Amino acid sequence: MRIARLLAVPLIALAAAIVVLLPTSPASAHGSVINPASRNYGCWERWGSRFQAPEMATEDPMCWQAWQANPNAMWNWNGLYRENLAGNHQANVPDGQLCSGGHAEGGRYNAMDTVGNWRAASVSTSFSLRLQDQASHGADYIRVYVTRSGYDPTTQPLRWSDLTLVSQIGYTPASQWQPASQGVQIDIPVSVPARSGRAMFYTIWQASHMDQSYYFCSDVNFGGSNPTTPPTNNPTTPPTTQPTTPPTTPPAGSASCTAAYTQAGAWTGGFQADVRVTAGSRAITAWTVTLTYANGQQVTQVWNGTATTSGSTATVRNAGYNGSVAAGASTTFGLLGSGTSATPTVTCAAT
Repeated sequence: MRIARLLAVPLIALAAAIVVLLPTSPASAHGSVINPASRNYGCWERWGSRFQAPEMATEDPMCWQAWQANPNAMWNWNGLYRENLAGNHQANVPDGQLCSGGHAEGGRYNAMDTVGNWRAASVSTSFSLRLQDQASHGADYIRVYVTRSGYDPTTQPLRWSDLTLVSQIGYTPASQWQPASQGVQIDIPVSVPARSGRAMFYTIWQASHMDQSYYFCSDVNFGGSNPTTPPTNNPTTPPTTQPTTPPTTPPAGSASCTAAYTQAGAWTGGFQADVRVTAGSRAITAWTVTLTYANGQQVTQVWNGTATTSGSTATVRNAGYNGSVAAGASTTFGLLGSGTSATPTVTCAAT
């Protein structure tokens, strides 16, 4: 049993983190703070079904720069974590990199650190922060911080010295969390008296299944009002604008593609992976990736693609918006699976 479990701390006063998703989501492996939404969850929730809509650049410019920098930071809104830090958060997450978890996942989430006018949720000085745990990991602890009075998230990078701990809970197994549409969720009471204007909540979720630390920045406006919000994202509806357009007359040669499989996370009884599909020497208009696992693993969910399964074999075809890939260019899809994580045999076919 870890020290955190022995020193389980009662609820103090603020909020925690969860999955950036309302009842449905594109990826369901881990979790995020969903209310007030973490930066990448909020960007996915508002724009995931139309992530190339040009109006985002003016209506939601901080999300626009994040989507341009790395769309996978939003598609994988629930994967912003670091492993094996032994609780040494400040030593491993430098000032100015708190919102990306110290450039977690090879820098996938770096745009979360960008200083600017992120869309802020309107909150009162007393509310409940909600964290969703899609994989039912539970928590060794959850700590919620708020930025000090006078800190301006629109002009200043976030530093550890800007934060004040306002709420925390100790060891809390998933069985004690509330059921959610996917996994479980927990509400953490927050009280920040006499605050007004812009601020940020910073949540650290130390999962219980292994030494895995999650980091979430949530922008808020105490006593303010939210700007006009685009329609709630329906993750099952693909964007109407295709990311790329193939040439009118493809060059000579056969359509071909390759697929590279990368494990993105694993836990007892399940795993998450990313697959990068790269076109060959000519543009392609559609692709199909076949994944065959050797030891009974099964693909249970796919985003940025459509899947059919037969036992331990999954056939993933492009979604309506990412089948067209220019010569030498790439697109990605993600998946969740059941069983022990392992690299499958991967083939790719294109037209």
